[in-house]
Order: sequence, then C-alpha cells, then structure tokens
Amino acid sequence: MNFLFCENNTLEFKSNKNIVPQRISHHKLAVLIMIWIAPHLAAAQWKVINIKTTIHMRAVHAVSPTTCWIGGTKGTVLRTTNGGKDWLTSRVDGADSLDFRDIHAFNKDVAIAMSAGEAQKDKAKIYRTEDGGISWSLVYQTTQNGVFLDGIDFWDKNKGICLGDPIDGRLFILTTDDGGKNWQELPLEKRPVAEPGEACFAASGTSIIATGKNKAFIGTGGSKMARVFRSADFGRTWEVSATPMPTGPTSGIFGLTFWSKNDGMAVGGDYKKTADSSQNVLITKDGGVSWKLTAMAKPAGLKESVSLFHKTNALWNGNTQVRSDRYALISSGPSGSSFSENWGKTWYEIGKEGFHATSFAGGVGYGVGANGLIGKIEKFSKRKKRKLALVEE
Repeated sequence: MNFLFCENNTLEFKSNKNIVPQRISHHKLAVLIMIWIAPHLAAAQWKVINIKTTIHMRAVHAVSPTTCWIGGTKGTVLRTTNGGKDWLTSRVDGADSLDFRDIHAFNKDVAIAMSAGEAQKDKAKIYRTEDGGISWSLVYQTTQNGVFLDGIDFWDKNKGICLGDPIDGRLFILTTDDGGKNWQELPLEKRPVAEPGEACFAASGTSIIATGKNKAFIGTGGSKMARVFRSADFGRTWEVSATPMPTGPTSGIFGLTFWSKNDGMAVGGDYKKTADSSQNVLITKDGGVSWKLTAMAKPAGLKESVSLFHKTNALWNGNTQVRSDRYALISSGPSGSSFSENWGKTWYEIGKEGFHATSFAGGVGYGVGANGLIGKIEKFSKRKKRKLALVEE
C-alpha cells in the first residue's frame, strides 16, 4: 500500500491492487500509528536483577540454568541456586581489597575465585570453597614482582590453568591437577614468549579458555599485533599465531570461545575507547592456526566476552520425537550486547547494558557489570518490520 500526504491535511492511500484511492481527513482519523523498525534490530531481552549492591563485577560462571557464581570487588562472591531469585553474598576473610576478576565453579558447593592485581601489593591470590561460599581457603599466593593474574579455566574437575602477564619476557602460567587445591608454576623456559609490551587483559577472565580434552587458548594485545597462543597438552607447550585484530597499548583480544575443535571466535577492542567503531571480531576455522576478521559485533565498540548459547527443543513429527538445536554466539561489552545465529556473519543487538562478562549454561545466560549490574537472559529474537497501521473510529 502506498501513502501520499496531501495539501489539505488529509492522507491518501492507494492499494497495489486496482482499488479507488481513498482520503481520510485528520478530523476523522482517531489514531494513526506509524511503526517502522529496522530489520537488524533485536528486542532487548536481558532481565536486570537488582540485588542492591554497588560492587563492580567482572567474573561470572553459570554451572547450570539455576546455579550461577559471580566474583566482584571488595573480596565479594555471589551465588544463586534458584535462577537468580535469591543470592548468597559472601566476603572472603582478609580479601576486602581484592578484585575477583575470574571465577570457576564445579557445582553449587565447589568454586575457585581468582583476584587480579599486582603481586607485590599482595593482590595475586586464588581461593577455593567447598561449602557454597560460606568459607574459603587460600590455595595460591605470590609476591613475585610483576605477577598479575588475568584468568583461570578448567578442562574437568581436576585439571585447570591460570594465566598471568609476562614475567622476564614470558607469559606467567600456573596449572593444577587436583581441582585447584594446589597450583604449580610452569618452568620459565616452557612458558610462551611474549613480544615487547604484549600482555593479556584481565577484564573478565576471558582471555584464556580451556576447551576439549586438553586444548587451551590465550588472546593478547598491548603490542604491535594481537596474537593467539594455543596448546594441545594442558598448557605444557605452546604455539602462537598473529591476528588482524586492531591492537595497541590499550587494545587487542579480550575474549575467546570455541564450539568445535576447529571453529572458534575472538573478540576485543580498546578499553580506553569503548565505543570505537574498529573491527572487534575474529574467527578461525582451523583450530586457531589462522584468524580473520568477520562482521563487527553490535553495538560498535569494545567486546570483552563471547559465549555460546545452546538450547535444545523436543519437537514431534507425528509419533516421532525430533530434536531441534538452536545455537547462537553472544558478544558483550561496555557499549552493549548482540547475538549471531550464523557464527558471526550477522549480529543483532539485544541490549545496551554494559556487561563485562557473560556465561551460559545451555539456553540460560547471566551477565555482570559495574555498579552491581547483573542480568539474566533466556530468549531473544529479531524484531520484524512492521507496517503502517490506520485505526479509524
């Protein structure tokens, strides 16, 4: 249908069919609704959870759709076991000055919390709880000059890895074989060699991931190029690849994820220019050996985290049950978040909330940010174009 505004304050509309044009006077028109929404805009569907706190949070791990752990400033750890309806807040003894930038949980009772900060100021520490956060044990600390922990991850309930900024020109690596009760430093000569100025961003503990049976990936920045280190033996030996991600002293790769042994994604940007329109997404199709730029995640700007949404539905075709899987990648950062259902080729915005990190357990995700920001998301969809509608009395 075509619309023409006429000089006498009337509206004329013509159908595409052979129908006589009609005019509606503005005196007869009770309601004129004109709605036009861009085809690539998605409805904001994050549910913000108000827990009445002002701490800053960058660490989140969803163990299941109902159990989620969060780490924050002032030595604070939060936990829910009923999908975010209630939260247990615990302050780790003696950790009031610590900022827990990464957290890894095994279930509703056992979790590992890592603090980021300068070791010489007594801020590089790892804690473990076995009673749901009621009490915590200090399982690692160091005062080595220059040590700054960036993130932790685990392959299973026993084997894990922790990443720190370079010491003596090599990335600092810790490993554990007993679920984080004890940590061992990788010998200096076996640690990955860093370029001058190269480092990892402790933004949200997402610059290192442990995936598959024994693989690990590390994303870097801060130097003349952003690189991805990879290991296939639990972090004992490393290889490295350069990437085309824009980089500089405050920019590079911030987050990584893999959804198969070959397919993965890295996101990043500049933490001093969080709304900059530079490219912010890389993909790999050969297990991290090579990386290339792909469509920019929305809204423009720094993306600190990328997570995998996976929802399984059971459909029926007559008497036969058919499984239906929906996958999506969720990117997030200070400027907002977006999702892609075609592995990064197209992105749809789903909110302006500044989530530093997200974590998904199947089809349910949690996001965290500054000043007590916590969000939960279970579904999202693309808005469709709507037509102009005329409603007449």
